[in-house]
Amino acid sequence: MRIDIISVIPELLESPLGHSIMKRAQAKGLLEVHTHQLRQWAVNEYGQVDDYQYGGGAGMVMMCEPLANAIESLSAQRHYDEVIYMTPDGPTLNQKTANTLSLKENLLLICGHYKGIDQRIRDHFVTMEISIGDYVLSGGELAAAVLVDAIGRLIPGVLGDETSALTDSFQDGLLAPPVYTRPADFRGWQVPAVLLSGDLKKVDEWRYEQALQRTESRRPDLQGDA
Repeated sequence: MRIDIISVIPELLESPLGHSIMKRAQAKGLLEVHTHQLRQWAVNEYGQVDDYQYGGGAGMVMMCEPLANAIESLSAQRHYDEVIYMTPDGPTLNQKTANTLSLKENLLLICGHYKGIDQRIRDHFVTMEISIGDYVLSGGELAAAVLVDAIGRLIPGVLGDETSALTDSFQDGLLAPPVYTRPADFRGWQVPAVLLSGDLKKVDEWRYEQALQRTESRRPDLQGDA
């Protein structure tokens, strides 16, 4: 899979995508992430990519011309399955969306800044909009990093144990059950005996019941998806 990201501050993506699982995914050749400085397509020698909004009001808007030229330039090199704009007023990212996008071949992400991007770019180029929550960030870079991580870890071969992602929270409409590791007795706090029993059927039953209970108490809104 290849993911291209258009940004005015691509440096913000270096750390989250250059370490840990995302770094290993790229080192294995399973995931390519390429960032592109929007100012390459600036409208003048000063690197301008934003301007005042029509109708007045506080805040600058990212201009049509640089974004259109960037998208068209990159699209001339490959077909993108989705052109995604990271925006707080888009549908909220969930596991189902991450699963779907992990099956794609090429994605193009647009990181907004200031008051956002000219609506005409959204109307004519963007095929999908995604929010990571009901709050506003200074720019779309951190949201893009979240999306790349959520997608990238689902690519076969990225995780050491490919079944790990299948047991994550939300994959089956439930939150994940509690997990424990050694020692079995820490300060008198005991690991549930069933997990030490070696009976895999009973362990699976316990985990399912725990997942149901945790989901019911913490996220009852997910129950309809279970």
